[in-house]
Amino acid sequence: MEKAKLRRPFFVVNPKSYLYGDVIYRLAKKTDKLCEQYDFDCLFTAQLVDLPHIIATCPHLVPCAQNMESLKPGRGMGHILPEALAAAGVKATFLNHAENPATAHELAATIARANELGILTVVCADSVEEGKWIAGLKPDVIVCELTSLIGTGTVAGEDYMRASTEAVKAVSPDTLVLQAAGIHSGQNVYDAIKYGADGTGGTSGIVAADDPFATLDEMFAALDKARTDFCKEA
Repeated sequence: MEKAKLRRPFFVVNPKSYLYGDVIYRLAKKTDKLCEQYDFDCLFTAQLVDLPHIIATCPHLVPCAQNMESLKPGRGMGHILPEALAAAGVKATFLNHAENPATAHELAATIARANELGILTVVCADSVEEGKWIAGLKPDVIVCELTSLIGTGTVAGEDYMRASTEAVKAVSPDTLVLQAAGIHSGQNVYDAIKYGADGTGGTSGIVAADDPFATLDEMFAALDKARTDFCKEA
C-alpha cells in the first residue's frame, strides 16, 4: 500500500476514548464535509472497532489508528497487528502518545513495520530533545506537544513551537511537524501554522466544546486563512 501524502497545512481530530459509536460517526461526517469543502487533509482517529465504519462513509478523511505494534502475523493475543490495520483501510497511526508511551526499541520497530505496509506514522514527543531523537527514526509526522499541556486548554508559546519544529527539521527535513497540545480555538489553529507548524488539531478542545461542530467550523476557517497567509505552495 502506498502511503497517503499529507499537504500543508493539515489537521488532526483525535477523540481518544471520549467518543465512540454513533457520536463519533457524526463527528467524522462533519469533519469529512469540512475536508471536502476546504480541500484539506485531516487525520481522524477512532477506536479500532469504529474505524471501518468511518472508512466506509468518510472518503475525505485519512483514517488513523490510535496505536499500532510491531508484531507480525502469528502469536500476539491482544496486540494490534499492522497487517490487519492496513487490510481494513487504515492509512496512519499515532505512536508514543503520553497516554500510551512506547519503549525506544518498540517505537523504532513499529515505525519500520509501518513503513513496510505504507502506513503513516504520527509520533508524539514531549520535549525538544525527545523530538530530535525521534526525528532520527524518520517518522512521517512528529507531534511536538508538552505532556503538561495536554487537555488543559493552555497552548504552548511561540518560542516552544518554533524551537521544537526547527529541531525536528534539522534532523529530518521531510518529517512534518504537528503542534497540537491545548488547541481549542480558531486563533490557536492560525497561530500554530503562523509559528511554523505543518499541521495542528485537537482533542478536548473539540470534543469537550459547548458545540463541537461550531468549533470545527471555526478551526477549519482559521486553517484556511493560515494556508493563504503562510503556505503559499499548498
